[in-house]
Amino acid sequence: MIFSLDVRRARKGDCMLLHWGDRADPRLMLIDGGPSNVFKPHLEPRLEKIRAARGLSKDDVLPVDVLCVSHIDDDHIHGILDLTGQLLATRAAHGQVPVHILGCWHNSFDDLIGNSQKETIASITAQFGTAALNGLPPEHEDIEPDAAKILASVGQGHRLRTDAAALGITINPEFENAPIVAKKGVEPLALDAGLTVTVVGPMEPELKALRKKFAEWLREQGRRRKDAEAALAAFADKSVPNLSSIVLLIEAAGRSMLLTGDARGDKILEGLELAGHLPSGGSLHVNVLKVPHHGSSNNMEAHFFERVTADHYVFSGDGEHGNPERETLEMLFEARGDKPFTLHFTYPIRSIDEERAKDREKARKKGHAVPAWSDERDGLESLFASRDMEARGQRIVCSEECEPHVIDLGSPLGF
Repeated sequence: MIFSLDVRRARKGDCMLLHWGDRADPRLMLIDGGPSNVFKPHLEPRLEKIRAARGLSKDDVLPVDVLCVSHIDDDHIHGILDLTGQLLATRAAHGQVPVHILGCWHNSFDDLIGNSQKETIASITAQFGTAALNGLPPEHEDIEPDAAKILASVGQGHRLRTDAAALGITINPEFENAPIVAKKGVEPLALDAGLTVTVVGPMEPELKALRKKFAEWLREQGRRRKDAEAALAAFADKSVPNLSSIVLLIEAAGRSMLLTGDARGDKILEGLELAGHLPSGGSLHVNVLKVPHHGSSNNMEAHFFERVTADHYVFSGDGEHGNPERETLEMLFEARGDKPFTLHFTYPIRSIDEERAKDREKARKKGHAVPAWSDERDGLESLFASRDMEARGQRIVCSEECEPHVIDLGSPLGF
């Protein structure tokens, strides 16, 4: 049986494909699409490679059994919108669409806060104007960056819903078209070809907190513009990325992957306990762990790596915003000690460090109180060089330009 995670370069974001099933009847899940400039150079060529490997002609359609968009952040959803936009343009030109998406797993912003799309649009445009939903500040106004981020993400989520409807893609069909939420005592979802999926996040208490935060923002609308903007920025920073990510424990043939989006480590642990996969105070071993939030230390603590261990750790990120961060790797090394494992990075370590150094310098120029970059103190490269990783059976694998980066847990994918 095939059970492989296919990790794509996605700049500062996430883009992965999950292959499973028999070689004669393979299945495919697409998980996130990265930010801009990921679909064309990295995702589309990989989809074409999969078509070729399956022996499909230009007149055949590649089925994607599940499209999963973990949450409404640009660095996860933008490339998916590039894909759906291309499919719609091809169909409008009466061409043969190359991909057929059978179903989409996604929690829209409206689903999460319990609003209709119309209500959400009205509440946002009343304060910020319609342009804000397109990722642009209202005319002659500057929106605080965190606030602008959530406004643009809401617009992207609406577009995904619109594109899906136009393409005949059902949203959350396996979940009765309702939001995907972790619940106690729910049996894992059984997909065809021997794959089971357990939803680990988001959890209902977090969604209630998110709705409360949004209600607080709505109350600010009657006040000054800057008060409403500050409330929305706080809502974006504390709620959406950390609390709304879809987190999935995926299993097949006795092997497992934990795909975490941008969820917080403590919430992942709570979700695993809720789902019955993590004993209180105990631990869980998975074969593959997609490290949350591109290896940001803000979402992580050493305790997480002690309780959830893995054979393969996937770090997506090119160094922008400092991710993956050295502190996160130090937590991992502290938790795992001399145990063997493999670290997977979507870019070469040196280029990640170069981008992280640039990011540090940008922060300093903006007046942030951060020390100047030091290769020895801050670099991932120097951290790895300081450890005798080979003697411990600890390996580093980096994605190569235009080459597949596949983690096989079953029969080799082979392409």
